[in-house]
Amino acid sequence: MSQKTYKISVVGDSCLDAFIYGKADRLCPDVPVPVFTPIRRVTNSGMAGNVFMNLENMGAECFLFSSMEKNIKERYVDLKTNHTFLRVDKNDKSEPLKEQMLSHIIESASQYDAIVISDYGKGFVSEEDIKTICNWHPNVFIDTKKVIGDFCKKAKFVKINTPEFEAIKHEINLKDWVNKLIVTQGDRGCMLYTENGFHYFPVESVDVHDLSGAGDTFLAGLVMKYLDTSNTNEAIEHANKCAAKAVQERGVYSLAD
Repeated sequence: MSQKTYKISVVGDSCLDAFIYGKADRLCPDVPVPVFTPIRRVTNSGMAGNVFMNLENMGAECFLFSSMEKNIKERYVDLKTNHTFLRVDKNDKSEPLKEQMLSHIIESASQYDAIVISDYGKGFVSEEDIKTICNWHPNVFIDTKKVIGDFCKKAKFVKINTPEFEAIKHEINLKDWVNKLIVTQGDRGCMLYTENGFHYFPVESVDVHDLSGAGDTFLAGLVMKYLDTSNTNEAIEHANKCAAKAVQERGVYSLAD
């Protein structure tokens, strides 16, 4: 945990992550599918809410500007093996960020050590919203599903995952993202784009129980360590370790640093 208490604003889509644990020990007589019997239900705040919880657990004083948790991700999971049978998403859109809330974020921007944007592409933040926030604060950390562009070039870091990078790599000029673009790669760690191309940050092999929310934990760890050290490499290495701890737990796990 950091020795200093940082004030951090988290902006983005939130959801309710629900894990319905149960068993499936027989097939349906009508169709060849397993019959799932629910045993217990566990819920957590997800997406921006999970980033917020991780940062709070790591010792930050956090403020969440988000959509209501009307978005629900329900996962049906075998209690014994932790195998996910099905995920059901409900109310998969967020109401847009209201002008009054954006104005409040901007007016109070100087109070925050960092602003974290967790954009899951559900509609809460627009490109213009992100651009406005980046123009008002020097330490904006972004995780976005959008095709990165001018709207987020002033961010401190932009984090995307490998499938997202593969989908947009021919649409962007990598030279615009030197020492700014981080691509997470699951059990292979992550990579940072530098003047000499991609620099790789491997991660130690661990027993993976659940990948849910690992990217949120990575983002929180990155923010906290960078605020502590202003050192990009140390921050990324720390973020890797945080994500590695999170995937060893069931469900969406908020890490205490």
